[in-house]
Amino acid sequence: MTVWDDLQGQPAVVEQLRQAASGESLTHAWLFTGPPGSGRSNAAKAFTAALNCDQEDVSLRGCGQCQACHTILGETHSDVTFVRTEKVTITIDEARELVAAAGNRPSSGRWRIIVVEDADRMAERTTNVLLKAIEEPTPRTIWMLCAPSPADVLVTIRSRCRSVALRLPPASDVAALLVRRDGVDPALAEQAARAAQSHVGIARRLARDPAARERRLETVRFPLGLRGVTAAVMMADKLVKIATAEANSSNEERDAAEKAALLATLGAPESGTLPPAMRGQLKQLEDDQKRRAKRSITDSLDRTLTDLLSFYRDVLIIQLGNAVELVNVELRSELEEFAARSTPETTLARMDAINKARERITTTNVAPLLTIESMAASLIQPSKETR
Repeated sequence: MTVWDDLQGQPAVVEQLRQAASGESLTHAWLFTGPPGSGRSNAAKAFTAALNCDQEDVSLRGCGQCQACHTILGETHSDVTFVRTEKVTITIDEARELVAAAGNRPSSGRWRIIVVEDADRMAERTTNVLLKAIEEPTPRTIWMLCAPSPADVLVTIRSRCRSVALRLPPASDVAALLVRRDGVDPALAEQAARAAQSHVGIARRLARDPAARERRLETVRFPLGLRGVTAAVMMADKLVKIATAEANSSNEERDAAEKAALLATLGAPESGTLPPAMRGQLKQLEDDQKRRAKRSITDSLDRTLTDLLSFYRDVLIIQLGNAVELVNVELRSELEEFAARSTPETTLARMDAINKARERITTTNVAPLLTIESMAASLIQPSKETR
């Protein structure tokens, strides 16, 4: 199994990166773009592993079996820095630390590589800190930036990077990956891939967690009972609770593993009071986990609204008579009945309201519940709404 195997449905990207890893058209800065779930950070990681792979034969680099590949995929390689933020933005001090790290020559691999997974979460002045380092990189240093689209990165940065554009893979490819890599039943894998709208990470969670599938179905069915202000307020409250439950479910296992790993590393006693120095490090970890939890709730709420949006997307497809496959195919009869009671223009207005709520939640400090309540009120379906 090579490092490229998980880049499902991206043959052009794999070929581009394979050639670069073999020495063809290799440059010092790369920009990986694509919608959420397309695998842009996975592509950057696979490329990083191929560049520092222990194989001497360039055609075999990215073998996935050597020490370098294992440590890079596990994010423990001494010459590779992975940057992702649990906060709203990457700070200017963090950017300065990256520039300092980029100035060091590689200690064991061919390249020192900086992978910034959230390049779109940098303010302009923060990005400008990186500009000179990307313009005039230290020899043997490569920058890899990841963002949803080229427009999310300053033009002065993206003009100095080689672009790698990923797309959402077909649901069938995601389902095949779940079957091969995770041993998921083919029918369940297909259902999860379709419900996740080809987002590989979400599809994997839906396939493995029955409670996550139930929470998603509950979200998608909300519009069917949205008949008045009271229902809208109740829907908003439930959506926030669903998103919070989903985020907490994802974080609890990881938080516990991180705490156990830290205590083991520190040699903490199995019982009794921890020494002050250990308590300080444990407190720092807990504070970091709290910040991550806040960010993950925002991300989970955005994902919950994306699930809600899929309901209206399916309604619009039915109203327009489009032959595109429905996301929520198991609700077809209810979707058709709902679509018959309104117009495409009304459906588009409701989709716009959901997207505006998503934007407010992810880019401002507005209270999520108030935003969702306002959105839900705009989705109320009059009892006699017709075409």
